[in-house]
Amino acid sequence: MKSQTLVQNRFNSLRLSSPLAVARAVGRQLQRWSALSRQRRQLAALSDHALKDIGLSHADIETEINRPFWDEPFRRG
Repeated sequence: MKSQTLVQNRFNSLRLSSPLAVARAVGRQLQRWSALSRQRRQLAALSDHALKDIGLSHADIETEINRPFWDEPFRRG
């Protein structure tokens, strides 16, 4: 999978780094995953009117909220 390869590449590049650099990188990645999870929950809670305002459909939202927490969000356009 593309997202697994991206994560694997990020951590492989840290092998030669100091333990502190690795710990910081892991912390940043955990924060990113937490933010993605929170954003997806917020998307799921949007009303029909709000979805229409931002140009998204329920199908778009359904696809996004069913992604694994480590998977990057979709890009439109």
